[in-house]
Amino acid sequence: MVGALAVAVVLTGATVFGEYVSDETGWLPGFDIAIGAVSLLVSPLLLRRPVGATVLLVTLTALSPAATPSAAMGVLCVAQLSRFRVAAAVAAVGFIAQAVQGVWRGQAGIDYGWWLFLVAIAFGALLGWGRLARDRRALIHSLRERARRAEAEQGRRVAEARMRERHRVAREMHDGLAHRLSLLATYAGALEYRPDSPPEQLAGAAGVIRAGAHEALNELREVITVLREDAKDRDVLPQPVLDDIPRLIDESRDAGAAVELRDAATGGDAVPDIVGRTAYRIVQEGLTNARKHAAGQPVQVLLERQSGARLVIDIRNPLPPDRSAAPAAPGGGFGLIGMAERARLAGGNLDHGTSPPGEFRVRAWLPLPT
Repeated sequence: MVGALAVAVVLTGATVFGEYVSDETGWLPGFDIAIGAVSLLVSPLLLRRPVGATVLLVTLTALSPAATPSAAMGVLCVAQLSRFRVAAAVAAVGFIAQAVQGVWRGQAGIDYGWWLFLVAIAFGALLGWGRLARDRRALIHSLRERARRAEAEQGRRVAEARMRERHRVAREMHDGLAHRLSLLATYAGALEYRPDSPPEQLAGAAGVIRAGAHEALNELREVITVLREDAKDRDVLPQPVLDDIPRLIDESRDAGAAVELRDAATGGDAVPDIVGRTAYRIVQEGLTNARKHAAGQPVQVLLERQSGARLVIDIRNPLPPDRSAAPAAPGGGFGLIGMAERARLAGGNLDHGTSPPGEFRVRAWLPLPT
């Protein structure tokens, strides 16, 4: 704004000097100086009241050309800040004022009609220049807002990705470590309640506890590695698949659980890793829940490929005689929720509940490629 005022002062001075040189009556130069001073005093009001100040300035141009530079600056300002109808109306008022000035002041060396034509072109140029500057400023603002939103959206996506990764790690810790620690609790309970066992059995149980603790530490280390390594290195960590389920069943049997496996799924066509990993985790969590809430009860696990290209997982065990007894190992109550979520993420479904024969049953199906 300071630069525009400086330009207006210079142009106003040049206009007054030109009128002084061409004037023959002797009184107009002083009048032009007064009008020019008033226009310069009014010009700062363009910052607060652009329309009103511009109307006043273009009105002064009807009296003296000394107000023309400030009026032109006002028309440009209104074109940039106001709606097009308002800017066009102000420009029309300016054109009329210039026409009035030309009638009583005259224009030496040029026809009045041509002079009006040039004035119309000048006001049209000011109006177009102002609208162009307005549109450019709006475009820049829109691009900045879009960039800000894109950055915020990117930040939100990163936060959601981190949250999903944390949930995934929490599921891995729950499924893997809970299973491993429940096995350790089973062996430790056997040592506590059978201290009179033969030394070789005590040594074997202690060895199983030591090996299980070592494996639990390894699984915990893998989870921490997943959190610390870059995304490109996360998939290289070994993950369980469908063919690892028999080994999982053997671990439960070694801990003293009566687990029957009917496997009609492994050994055939290849199963996608995500389906195999999901099936493994569901069976793992089912065995863990059986040890917690139905200790000593037999467990039946069924793996079957059914028509419609899907893998069915059925886990069932009799309910304990005393249902009011506390579980053998503490839990957070999120195991079944995690199993259902895993099945859903793999494109399948899982339900659970008590069947009429007095059994607790978990049944899930996962899609297989056709």
